[in-house]
Amino acid sequence: MTLLDAQVNTHYVVRKVAGSGNMRRRLLDMGFTPNCGIYVSAVAPTGGTVLVRLRGFSVALRENAASLISVAGA
Repeated sequence: MTLLDAQVNTHYVVRKVAGSGNMRRRLLDMGFTPNCGIYVSAVAPTGGTVLVRLRGFSVALRENAASLISVAGA
């Protein structure tokens, strides 16, 4: 399942960051690495943005970035 399919107020573990190039590199640099725990705080009503908490900070990801992150239940 990708981060787009994740439920709000739920903990997950990052399994994989797909893609190649700059977008993947930025996600890895932000801390979305395999086995990292994350918490989905909110999803925009229109479904365009996902607010995630990881490693002590919050990140809002657009749909195209969130679709690259594979997660599993924690």
